[in-house]
Amino acid sequence: MHRFFVLIVIAFGVVTDPARAADCRVTGDPSAFGVDMVAFFAVRSGETCKFPIRIPGMMTASGIAQKPAQGTLRQVNITTFTYTAPRGYKGSDTFSIYGSGKGPYGSGRSVITVNATIE
Repeated sequence: MHRFFVLIVIAFGVVTDPARAADCRVTGDPSAFGVDMVAFFAVRSGETCKFPIRIPGMMTASGIAQKPAQGTLRQVNITTFTYTAPRGYKGSDTFSIYGSGKGPYGSGRSVITVNATIE
């Protein structure tokens, strides 16, 4: 019975697989480690998208600096996060993530403030 329920949940798309989520279409330029940044993206209500940190160099640590007020943010691995917009909500949301490392243009911790528009 339990296996049957899991198959139904997956078949109807209730469970989202972060690995299959599309990349968020992000605007904002990646900078260098040690420099704070701002990024923007849009996502539809109820949908999930991947938000990769793309700073040139080697990332040594990352995490969530500030959780979103509306949606759900999860860390998938050291360079990738997923954001899920709440169903039925339209408006804005903000969160912050950080990445630490060393690259060709600098080193240290960078905080990325992300502004999401939920359509």
